[in-house]
Amino acid sequence: MILRRTESLHPEAKGLHSLPVSVLASRVVAAQLAALRAVEPAIPALVQAAEAGAQALRSGGRMGYAGAGSSGLMALADCLELPGTFGLPPDRVPMMFAGGAEALLHMTGGVEDDPALARADIDRAGISAGDVVLCLAASGGTPYTLTIAELARARGAVVVGIANTEGSALLAGCDIPVLLDTGPEIIAGSTRMGAGSAQKLALNVISVLVGSALGHVHDGYMVNVTADNVKLKARAARIVGVLAGVDDGAALAALGESGGAVKPAVLIARGMGPQDALAALAESGGHLAPLLAQDDA
Repeated sequence: MILRRTESLHPEAKGLHSLPVSVLASRVVAAQLAALRAVEPAIPALVQAAEAGAQALRSGGRMGYAGAGSSGLMALADCLELPGTFGLPPDRVPMMFAGGAEALLHMTGGVEDDPALARADIDRAGISAGDVVLCLAASGGTPYTLTIAELARARGAVVVGIANTEGSALLAGCDIPVLLDTGPEIIAGSTRMGAGSAQKLALNVISVLVGSALGHVHDGYMVNVTADNVKLKARAARIVGVLAGVDDGAALAALGESGGAVKPAVLIARGMGPQDALAALAESGGHLAPLLAQDDA
């Protein structure tokens, strides 16, 4: 049997059970920080993944996520944030999680070994040619995730494989391999730790790059935010106020005219009519930067 690096004993783990609590805590933190550094060599691959995802979404396709267990949870955490943060319709960013909603409350290992679940989930997500699927598995060998990757490629989708094991089947069988070589865990095999942290950081990079490419990020603001609660409505008003250079009252009035959409509200607050604002954004591909530059010229 081949022992994966994620299953090996961490060099700082010997005698872990007998360490003073403060020393143990320091070693856990150090191991997590070391794992995060494994993301840096993967930046070129993450850029490639983000470009593929942005192109799929720009063309009306999907950017799906797939995973099981801890890797699936990391994928789910990123996936669920995209509609709120960047205003992406939920059906454009489907999640394929081994075991579905029931497994979120009572995670069992068996579901990650079931290819039939993968086939049903990819059918439900509607993955097809022109889509991108981000497939995550720390081991790179989870049957559920490998089946999703295989079926997605067969349907003409671009598959991004994100794994923490070099030479794994997922990395070998995908279109865009992303190796996060985090090595042994401080608790051997517990890939919710270093591997999971690195996966989440990698997904943060991809989603921010995708959001920026689609024009949903401007000066670090989420300008396509879905403002569906008090906190986010206040955030939307602050964004409009800052980018348009107006006070709170004018920002709220502009948001009222735009139906709560931040990007057109910024243009409305700067003197553009609602329909003209929508037309200008359509012409710029949803990017505020060239429109604000025109006003400032």
